Amino acid sequence: MTLKAYLAGPDVFLPNAREHAQRKIELCARYGIIGRTPLNQDIQRLAGMSNDDFAQAIFRKDIAMMEGCDIIIANLTPFRGPSADSGTLVEVGWFLGRGRPIFAYSNAASLFADRTRLQVEALPDRISGLVVEGMGQPDNLMIPGAVLAAGGYPMLLPLDGADHAFDALDVFERCVALIAQR
Repeated sequence: MTLKAYLAGPDVFLPNAREHAQRKIELCARYGIIGRTPLNQDIQRLAGMSNDDFAQAIFRKDIAMMEGCDIIIANLTPFRGPSADSGTLVEVGWFLGRGRPIFAYSNAASLFADRTRLQVEALPDRISGLVVEGMGQPDNLMIPGAVLAAGGYPMLLPLDGADHAFDALDVFERCVALIAQR
């Protein structure tokens, strides 16, 4: 049986999302894994369809795709803030709740606490004295905790200790290779 991987992440918002997704699918195929990306080119917005109806159609399509996958490979690179994309985290939680393996990577080597401090400096909290979680984790402790518990491996980060471009694929490929060896 060939392993099917749901390729989660905010990559779907890239200006070249289709091309980027194709590169990820090809990398998976090199390792004998079928990569499935939740792009929305396969869903058509009908004339007169409300935003809510269209959003629900995308949600149902993504859930159906996740149902058909054995594992998730989640891009947890910070997106529009110091933490991973919220939609991707819902997908990670979906796999965790179903007891399916979770594998994840981030192109950010910097720690969650450091990224959060920088954000708070730029946009102060509305409530003073809020604590910044500083446990040396790549994201909120629940996220790498879920990845480790459900996949058996920690989130993969850049080996060189430097942040990589959001759309870089070297850490993703290390993740895929790890899964293939397993």
